[in-house]
Amino acid sequence: MWFDPGFDIEPDYRAMTFRYGPDTFGPMPERRHLDDIRQSLRDPCCTGPEIPYIVSMDVGRMADRTDLIGRNLLYGAMIYAVGTLGSEPVRSQGHVHAVSVSCGCSTPEVYEIWDGEAVIYMQESAQDQPGSCYAVHAKPGQVVVVPPAWAHCTVNADPSRPMAFGAWCVRDYGFDYADVRRHGGLAYFPEVRTGGLSWVHNDAYEPSSLILREARGAEELGLTSGMSIYEQYERDHELFRFVTDPQTARNIWAVHEP
Repeated sequence: MWFDPGFDIEPDYRAMTFRYGPDTFGPMPERRHLDDIRQSLRDPCCTGPEIPYIVSMDVGRMADRTDLIGRNLLYGAMIYAVGTLGSEPVRSQGHVHAVSVSCGCSTPEVYEIWDGEAVIYMQESAQDQPGSCYAVHAKPGQVVVVPPAWAHCTVNADPSRPMAFGAWCVRDYGFDYADVRRHGGLAYFPEVRTGGLSWVHNDAYEPSSLILREARGAEELGLTSGMSIYEQYERDHELFRFVTDPQTARNIWAVHEP
């Protein structure tokens, strides 16, 4: 099932790229190679797709480009490949959003699944004690919000098919990999098992509990279920200010559960 992202973009899974419509801007995708992410995998010597995923940062409607730049808001689009990385599903390596110069703090990210199934894994900290850990399963049309400063990665939950999604983030984004790599990954590794995924604790971290849940939306941040996050931006250009200036939602982050 394909969920319409609200603007003219189409994944080409065979070529691992995106096709943009005449009213849509977007770059050539950046390709993430298996060698780029080995340090965060359970088996750094594993085999798998040479290009596990691609990233196109800064896509959208031509008519919105000036406004998006002025708001320091950026939309990214990603494709994840079919297959596994050893015993793990295709996934990103995991990171924390670095402090953005524009707002002086780490920033959140708003995911929307378009095709396939995803798990957004996140933990409060990449220090030895990871705090609360969540694995949030999402299907097309569902939204998951990663709070500021949380370590996280994105997992293709169905290795038999590709997965595509979009996400809002701050335009001057940056990634901090240091603590994740120091621990050889995040606090839990996903593994492909018959009937779905299982999770294995990374003993480089102190013991913690993993909460498994389905995507629940984010009404407390003003988001509307069933409408694409891009169309919600077009309806209200101020809606995603909490992405570029997280302090405007600091009371929500203080009690937020993914």
